[in-house]
Amino acid sequence: MSSQARVSGGVTSYPSDTLYEEVAFIAYHFHWSQNDILNLEHITRQRWVAEINKINQKLL
Repeated sequence: MSSQARVSGGVTSYPSDTLYEEVAFIAYHFHWSQNDILNLEHITRQRWVAEINKINQKLL
């Protein structure tokens, strides 16, 4: 489980600020729709964020 995820009553929740950051980041770089990004599994969305970060680092 991510260090950012929280468990409440047996349900894992994800901080909304982090979710907004991930959606904005992917949408900005790849121009994907909000629904397309939100439909990704959490782990897949985090992977895309990591891959975009790698691309950005190579461009520096």
